[in-house]
Amino acid sequence: MLTISNVRKTFNKGTINEKKALNGIDLHLDEGDFCTIIGGNGAGKSTMLNMIAGVYPIDCGKIVIDGVNISREPEYRRAKYIGRVFQDPMRGTAANMEIQENLALAYRRGQKRGLGWGIKNQEKERYKELLTQLDLGLENRMTSKVGLLSGGQRQALTLLMATLQKPKLLLLDEHTAALDPKTASKVLSLTERMVESQNLTAMMVTHNMNDAIHIGNRLIMMHEGRIIYNVAGEEKKNLKVEDLLRKFEQASGGQFANDRMMLAR
Repeated sequence: MLTISNVRKTFNKGTINEKKALNGIDLHLDEGDFCTIIGGNGAGKSTMLNMIAGVYPIDCGKIVIDGVNISREPEYRRAKYIGRVFQDPMRGTAANMEIQENLALAYRRGQKRGLGWGIKNQEKERYKELLTQLDLGLENRMTSKVGLLSGGQRQALTLLMATLQKPKLLLLDEHTAALDPKTASKVLSLTERMVESQNLTAMMVTHNMNDAIHIGNRLIMMHEGRIIYNVAGEEKKNLKVEDLLRKFEQASGGQFANDRMMLAR
């Protein structure tokens, strides 16, 4: 479903602030793979997701989704392939629009636009059914402005919007990091349920090592713009946090300097 070949990215090239963000990334995901991504600050995790989404152009290499080379496609053209949930719950929704209006926008992603009635009754019934599955009471608030929702409710709605039209690839960039632990756990469970029920191919950046181990069937560790560890299947299931720390030390020749990852043990 996804193939990344020798992708490189350097920011501020030729200046004192030059930063090699990606240093020859190679990765292949099969359809239905759920890959968690860990690494210290500045390892290139979010940059890799941004390169896939087309936020920044790559310097060289190739990105292929479901057999289509999107390496040079602009961000808006990649939108029909990709669903994305950001760390900030405010980024995935339009605060001044109603819940049902946000869902209608997501439902029409990639379709031709024309003049006609906004949201038909049959469409509203579908949205109500989907919102009921979130178990947050939003099905009774479909005409409420999204800006009135809590961070957890908005993130759950964003997740629903990102998967409303089944994407080829779902990108989750620390999408529970800004939530309190109880809400984060609920959104994470919802994420697992949605990915499994729709057989989605997904990539999830996280700082929580336990989540990285126990969620999904693939795990990659990044350091200084490179993938230094790639594990799947039974080997991943048998991992412990201590194993990841040891792998990092072996691959990088140093200790984990990221306090957040250490605290997430």
